Amino acid sequence: MSRFERLQRRVHKREHLLEGRYEQALERKALLKARWHEAWTPGRIVIAGLVSGFLMGRAEPVKIAAKSSNLMQIITMLSGLFAGSSAQNAADQAGRAAGEAGHAADNAEAVAEASGAVAPGLTTVAPPRTTAHSARNDRTESIEP
Repeated sequence: MSRFERLQRRVHKREHLLEGRYEQALERKALLKARWHEAWTPGRIVIAGLVSGFLMGRAEPVKIAAKSSNLMQIITMLSGLFAGSSAQNAADQAGRAAGEAGHAADNAEAVAEASGAVAPGLTTVAPPRTTAHSARNDRTESIEP
């Protein structure tokens, strides 16, 4: 037997051993997973929750957060203030846009009647809407199946 054949045989044995160990590891993993799930009974889950809650309650970051409650109140107040002012600005812009659209519709109607393109009393422009809410309702009601 040559040296090369001996090396081939050793490599084959090692590969076979590695495959066996891999299978054993997979079996042990499955067994561990099954035992782990069996061990977690409802009582143990409750006890673990109580212990972890107690430990988190005693943790130092919670004490620091409790001491800085004034800072949190200020941050909350400022964020509400900025959100409120942003919403007010958006509402004002929507109101101005609705007013401008109404004026444009009135002007278009006047120009159409003046040019004689439309018979008096008939309009091709939709009447102006007063609020965004009524505009949404009008749009959804006018659609017929």
